[in-house]
Order: sequence, then C-alpha cells, then structure tokens
Amino acid sequence: MKILLSNDDGYQAPGIVALHEALKDLAEVEVVAPEHNNSAKSNALTLHAPLYVNTAANGFRYVNGTPADCVHIALTGLLGYTPDLVVSGINNGANMGDDTIYSGTVGAAMEGYLFGVPAIAFSQVQKGWSHLDAAALKARELVTYVLEHQRTGEAPWLLNVNIPNLPHEELKAFKVCRLGRRHAAEKVISQTSPRGDVMYWIGGAGPAKDDAEGTDFHAALQGHPTITPLKVDLTDHDALRYWSQAAAQVPGAK
Repeated sequence: MKILLSNDDGYQAPGIVALHEALKDLAEVEVVAPEHNNSAKSNALTLHAPLYVNTAANGFRYVNGTPADCVHIALTGLLGYTPDLVVSGINNGANMGDDTIYSGTVGAAMEGYLFGVPAIAFSQVQKGWSHLDAAALKARELVTYVLEHQRTGEAPWLLNVNIPNLPHEELKAFKVCRLGRRHAAEKVISQTSPRGDVMYWIGGAGPAKDDAEGTDFHAALQGHPTITPLKVDLTDHDALRYWSQAAAQVPGAK
C-alpha cells in the first residue's frame, strides 16, 4: 500500500513529522509538502510562477507552493504512480465548520480526492501541538482500519477529521458528524508600517454559531475525534428550478 502525505504547515511542522512516524510502518509513505506555512490557502494552485521540488535530509520532499500544488505535482508526474490514499496533516488547529472552505489541510486532501484518490485531512482542535502523540496514534487507528478493510479500492471519498488535544486514554470513540457553522470572522486589524503605509491583517475566525448536537464542534467538545465526510459539489440543487424559471424571464432569453 502507498500513502501520499502532505500538509499546510510546512514539511518541518511537528504535525507532519508525527503523522509520518505513526504511518510509516503501515504503508510506503511519501511526503510532498509545502516549504513554508501555507495555512488558509484552500485549493489554490500556482499557475504563474515556477515550482521547485527539493529533498530534505530526512527524505521529505518540499515544494515552494501551496498544499494543493504539492499533491497536484505528486499525482501528475512526481511520484510516477497513483497512491492508495492521500493523507494531510496533522494541522496545528481545528478545521471545523466553515474552516473547511479556507483550509489548506483540507485543500491538500481534496486535491487527491479530485484525482480519484481517497483522502483524509487530520487536524488537532487546539493550536500548540499539545498531546500530538495521541493525535498521531488516533490518526493511525483510522488509517489502519481504512487499509485493512480495503476502503481505498472504492470510489474516492474525502474525510475531514478533528482530534481534541487530550491524552490518548481520554479520547473517546470516533464520531461521524456534520459540519457546524461559525459566526463571521473578527474585524480586520489595521496597522501603520514603518514606511507610513496602512497594512491589514485578516482577523481571527469567529466563534461557533451552530455547535448543536450532531455537529463537529459539539462532538469535539465532548472529547470525540470527529469524522465528517465531505463532497465538492457546490450546486444548490434546491434552487435549480427557481433560477431556471427566473432565467427564462430575463429580457432577451429565448
């Protein structure tokens, strides 16, 4: 079995190092990850600048691009084969609710999914890497199940997993749940640069808005590692009929 491992925190981040250590005896694991932190890069691809691949002393390959770049390059020529599974993470902080839209961790996994490869994105709920060993072990348990039960030979699927920062013995069973929702992000932060120019920093993520039972926010707060199956189709199917009728009324429509 072959696993492609990537992330958005960069190839030297503790999360990807711990995840590689946890998975390396389950399969042949290749690491292709960003050179630098690429948090919140979502599915962005670099189209107007060259990308370079280098190899670190530990064998990890790193790219001067986004998480999606890393997986895209790996699957379209760098590896020379199609892996059985794409794994992304472990991210330094949660990717729950609306976070998944912006997440580079999810973006890397989604790139694998778009190429027809089953994929999992792993994140820790809180920043700081506390109990990272427990999160890596929990990730190993899920990947082991997937590989042993041959879930990689099926139609591609995409899982978003968030693991509370707890000792392994305090972590509860995996719980499958829907995405919650966040309130709007905090206000932008403006500062004046040393040259006198006004510069802006994007504000922090908003607090949970929908954290009802059944959401990833609620389950993680109870100590459950959460699993949310994701899909890419953004079509509002319920609105198709309405907009079809509306479009027919647009002047000039035939």
